[in-house]
Amino acid sequence: MTIKITAQQLEMRFKERVLFHIPELSIGPNEAVYLKGANGVGKTTLLKILSGLQKPTTGDINCGQNGWYQRLFQRSAFSDVIYLHQSPYLFDGTVYQNVVYGIRFQSQPQQEKRSQVINALRMVGLETLADEHISVLSGGEKQRVAMARAWILKPSILLMDEPSASLDQESIQRLVVLAQDLLNRGSSLVITSHQTNALTALCSKQWWIKDTTLIESPLLKVVTKSKRDQSYASAEGN
Repeated sequence: MTIKITAQQLEMRFKERVLFHIPELSIGPNEAVYLKGANGVGKTTLLKILSGLQKPTTGDINCGQNGWYQRLFQRSAFSDVIYLHQSPYLFDGTVYQNVVYGIRFQSQPQQEKRSQVINALRMVGLETLADEHISVLSGGEKQRVAMARAWILKPSILLMDEPSASLDQESIQRLVVLAQDLLNRGSSLVITSHQTNALTALCSKQWWIKDTTLIESPLLKVVTKSKRDQSYASAEGN
């Protein structure tokens, strides 16, 4: 089941400083949003609020189910919204153990779980490293492991914080495959990035945090002479 998150009068303050005040926003189902803004405007903070990892100073958040906001910040177990940090949090164990962690309590045979994990690792090009300790991986490989772990849970909303920061073009394309698969399943994505790439090309609208508020607009796709060579321009002209 996919969900839709809506928020009203969302504000984050640090003492007297207002990081942002957002009158309203919504995400999902089946949307891809490019979240933009200069350093320090609160992009990561907003993603953490939407994922339940951080409380806003004020504001109401819901996903169409009574009491969701309260349950969220009482740390109840939920897997429909996943936050993917740009420096992935991985466990002291093998690549396989990190990816299977999210489905360890699901009631299905171990062989079926293993098949899912190996399939996820194959999609990010790491199936041959399944039994390697996470410490031997590069930064980009760790990011791909984190994406595989998120994808295997099939979240309704995946919040991706600078997912391409340490990745080469081939690795970005592997993440695109998983992200596109989630969109095809009806999930939603919010992606932050300082530059356009194949991941942000999945987005159909943008959120731009500027002057302590959030501006929403569609993204326009500009097609060049070569069909395979596409660039993306913001409706903001940015």
